[in-house]
Order: sequence, then C-alpha cells, then structure tokens
Amino acid sequence: MATPRVAAGALFFDDAGRVLVVKPSYKDGWDIPGGYVEPGESPRTACVREIREELGLSTAVGSHLVVDWAPAPGEGDKVLFIFDAGVLPESERDQIKFRDGELTEWRFIADDDLDELMPARLARRIRTALAAQRRGIPVYAEHGSAPQAL
Repeated sequence: MATPRVAAGALFFDDAGRVLVVKPSYKDGWDIPGGYVEPGESPRTACVREIREELGLSTAVGSHLVVDWAPAPGEGDKVLFIFDAGVLPESERDQIKFRDGELTEWRFIADDDLDELMPARLARRIRTALAAQRRGIPVYAEHGSAPQAL
C-alpha cells in the first residue's frame, strides 16, 4: 500500500493577478505558503493551519486547484495540493508576520518570474493551478503538469 507524504499550499493573488511567494529560511529558492499534512488532518485544514503558522493570517481557502502526484528522488512518493486563497487585500498584507521563523520574506510575482525563483517542478505546478483557476476546473497533475488523455 502506498504511503505518500502529503502537503498543501495556497495561491494568494494581488489585484494584478500576481502570485504571492515566500522565501523559506531552510532551503534555497522560493515557495508558496503551505506545508506538510499532519496525521489525521485534511489537506485543506493543513493549508489553513500552515498559513496561520507561517504568515500569521487567519484566512479561509477555497477549492483545490491542483492535486499533483509528484514523487521526488530521496523523498519518496508525494501528493501535493494547491488551494485557491483568492485576492489578498492590502489591509491583510500589512498583517503578515513570520511567526515560526521558517520564512524570511514575501512578495508577489508574475507568472513569467516563476522559473527564476523556484524549482521547475513547482513552477509547473503553479502554472497548472493558474490554468485550472482560469478555467474554473480543478486539475489532476503528475510532476506538476496535467497528463495527456490516454
């Protein structure tokens, strides 16, 4: 029986449609807010918890945009969720506080800048999530991309 690691992250947007990314203190590159799901916890609940722990924001997240089968060398099988957190109002941006020391900075970036700041597999997953949001239909992905129909 498979026992993948499960993680959940969220896409927040500004009014221009740029994506909020965060800089972890414990690894290279940028990421989206989120983290691993704890035993007995749903991916959505984990996402909300991680946003509260990492950014100090109490926010609801919408529907999932992507479920990604993304095993990684040295890390094993993974199932990764991205949820839609909608537009982050300017008033809430001022409330972002790095509570647990895992993050050092945040910013909004355009789709074109994803490849410069993060691993290719994460950039693909975010782009797949952005396409799903535009279509209004969640997507199943493998390694960040929606598979072609068989």
